[in-house]
Amino acid sequence: MAKFLSRFILFLFILIILFVLYTWLTLSYSYSNGSRAGFLQKFSKRGWVCKTWEGELVTGSMLGNQEKFSFSVRDEELAKMVSSNIGKRVEIEYDQHVGVPTNCFAETEYYVKKIKSVPDIRDELLQKAQPGEINK
Repeated sequence: MAKFLSRFILFLFILIILFVLYTWLTLSYSYSNGSRAGFLQKFSKRGWVCKTWEGELVTGSMLGNQEKFSFSVRDEELAKMVSSNIGKRVEIEYDQHVGVPTNCFAETEYYVKKIKSVPDIRDELLQKAQPGEINK
């Protein structure tokens, strides 16, 4: 009985080590990376046990053909920057981490690593327009 118990504990220990190694690998290496631009629609910290920063970016034109891009932010300083841009047009750079075994790290597989404000084309057109041309 003692031999069975020691083997079972060793088996559990090996499973835990493999799980930790797999988690580390999925968080360390990204499947892909890229960038998206759009309007930052929603950003909040949520979760029951593991609180994570999650957001939505609306891409496409404002008239139609809209697509929501869900993303996660793991860095608190970056989360502050993202939060200050809600409702604005932004460009985000992200890494895609496929196969992360738990959502305690993030609810999505897209982890934002950089954000920058993008000027809205409508604002630029209004600034270039002559004062009397806007009402025509």
